[in-house]
Amino acid sequence: MGRWAAHIRLNTLSHNLESKKIKQILISACRKPGKIHAGRIKELTSKSTLIMEEAFSQAVSQTQFGTLDWIIVALYLSISVLIGFGVKKYVRNMSTYLGAGRAVGTCLGIATMTGTEMGLITVMYNAQKGFTGGFAAFHIALAAGIVTFFVGLSGFFVCRLRDMKILTIPEFYEKRFDRKTRILGGIMLALGGILNMGLFLKVGSMFIVGITGMSAESQALPWVMTLLLLLVLVYTVLGGMISVIITDYVQFVVLSFGILVTTYICIQKLGWTHIMDTLEATRGASSFNPLDEGSGFGWSYVAWMAMLGLVSCAIWPTAVARALAMESTQAVKRQYIWSSASFMIRFLIPCFWGICAFVYFNEQAPELGTLFIPTEGSVENANNLYAMPIFLGRILPAGLVGLITAAMIAAFMSTHDSYLLCWSSVITQDILAPMMGRTLSTKTRIQLTRLFIVLIGLYILYWGLIYEGSDDIWDYMNVTGAVYFTGAFSLLLGGLYWRRASSTGAFLALLSGLTALFGLDPIQRMVGLKVIDPETGEVTRQIMTGDQVGLLTVAASLAIFVIASVLFPDKQPKSIPSNS
Repeated sequence: MGRWAAHIRLNTLSHNLESKKIKQILISACRKPGKIHAGRIKELTSKSTLIMEEAFSQAVSQTQFGTLDWIIVALYLSISVLIGFGVKKYVRNMSTYLGAGRAVGTCLGIATMTGTEMGLITVMYNAQKGFTGGFAAFHIALAAGIVTFFVGLSGFFVCRLRDMKILTIPEFYEKRFDRKTRILGGIMLALGGILNMGLFLKVGSMFIVGITGMSAESQALPWVMTLLLLLVLVYTVLGGMISVIITDYVQFVVLSFGILVTTYICIQKLGWTHIMDTLEATRGASSFNPLDEGSGFGWSYVAWMAMLGLVSCAIWPTAVARALAMESTQAVKRQYIWSSASFMIRFLIPCFWGICAFVYFNEQAPELGTLFIPTEGSVENANNLYAMPIFLGRILPAGLVGLITAAMIAAFMSTHDSYLLCWSSVITQDILAPMMGRTLSTKTRIQLTRLFIVLIGLYILYWGLIYEGSDDIWDYMNVTGAVYFTGAFSLLLGGLYWRRASSTGAFLALLSGLTALFGLDPIQRMVGLKVIDPETGEVTRQIMTGDQVGLLTVAASLAIFVIASVLFPDKQPKSIPSNS
């Protein structure tokens, strides 16, 4: 192994030196296009890409993942399918299909909420934040934990929604405002939610490539992802929320064991003091302080993370669905109080794994550091979303790496089943049903929900395999999610706690959420909010960052909601739910 690693290191370093020369020639060509023929530029670009792909394939191949690990993964996935078939007989109406009969107890509620929110996409983007931001990224976890604990103590939003015995948030819009607000709310929720999960499949595939050692160019990868999606569709379509909750519980048990053992191995392998010293030496104070100028965060980003902490536990429908399925409002509060720790851990642990990957690449695997850690004058680096799974594939022993992979694939499946069920039920319950009146029977609604689960699944398979955007995963998710939650925050706050809130204000506040799209990188470039140097690829001017756009959208939505409610009050205001 040592001889092969040395060989890889020498090859990678030599490739990098050659690629630097290629890059210098390409930059020169951009500045003086007449000096180099276009065909030569194309040839050099292709050569640079091939060098990077070869170095990446060599790096990925050094994993501990073997036959035993594949057996563990196959057994775990088989159990998930059997659960879906086993609980089908308990689905009798929409309440049991979407809300598990509202009979979920506190302990099961905590486990299933943790299982859903600790998705593979969450693990991957937090590991990426840890890899690039160091311990400074821990403020995201701290904000999530504090806000969730506050929601548990106060019952903010969730207890009043549970008292109303609704199945979805847009259903609340109709009870509090009117039908057109419910339909628009359903459209905004489905639009933002389906776009938000569009990259889940792609990021999940990147994890499997990194930890198993598959070739990034192999056709096996799309087939594996297709199989995973089919498994999700089977047990979600058959069992609804009941199968989701049971599989989430199994995932919670496996994942809890796996992340504890993995974190222990990371610390044992690298040493706590060594981790701290390496970050201090390479990045200085910016690795520990999110307000430091070089951290890449800042005050506006920290404030945006606090807002997202509230969104993730009390506004985002997949989390709220767990609250609506609880047996009582007291159980809801206990669920959130205890889940506050898991909401923090779901950010904290993956972020720490990303930090460990950075230290490992710097100190023990410099060939990987050459690929993933940018340096002055270096060529384009490999996508750092691969960093954490490659790191785990190298340090975890056979058997354990299979268990972790199974748990992560389960986390991938758990998130998908909850999201598929959520968005499909919104389309059925909050868009089609209100438009068609009361003519839809329970059987028809369940059938429509199952149909939309399949259609959305096909969409995310297509989008995940073909999408080639350059947005940071976390920023992409925040912006697409903000299309829904910026307006939803205003409607929940005003609708639950302000008697003068009107349907006109609610309708306009929902529409204002579309302005969050100005936080997306392609749109920022299009309208001039961000200017990129075409020669170096560096940002030369940025008028407003994505987090600043998000905060401004929240403020604008609230202002529009209040002003429109005062100017256009409802003729017959509806009552708001009482305190729990």
